Amino acid sequence: MAKKKQPRAPRRKVCKLCVDRVEFVDYKNERRLMRALTDRGKIVPRRISGNCARHQAQITRAIRRARILALVPYVSDSFR
Repeated sequence: MAKKKQPRAPRRKVCKLCVDRVEFVDYKNERRLMRALTDRGKIVPRRISGNCARHQAQITRAIRRARILALVPYVSDSFR
């Protein structure tokens, strides 16, 4: 009889900001903020991005500030 393979546990995602030793997420760093947005302009959730709670909160706060200053869009242009 063939043995059944046990399902592998998914690898734990690592916070990219902790790896880069980022202390504070700045709202003026557009490139970093755009990586945390979907193509529709939504903020990527923590379970998908793999960020730690501290950095995810900082990213969310920075994206909201950048949206107010029109550095980052609220929605993408694909809806028009």
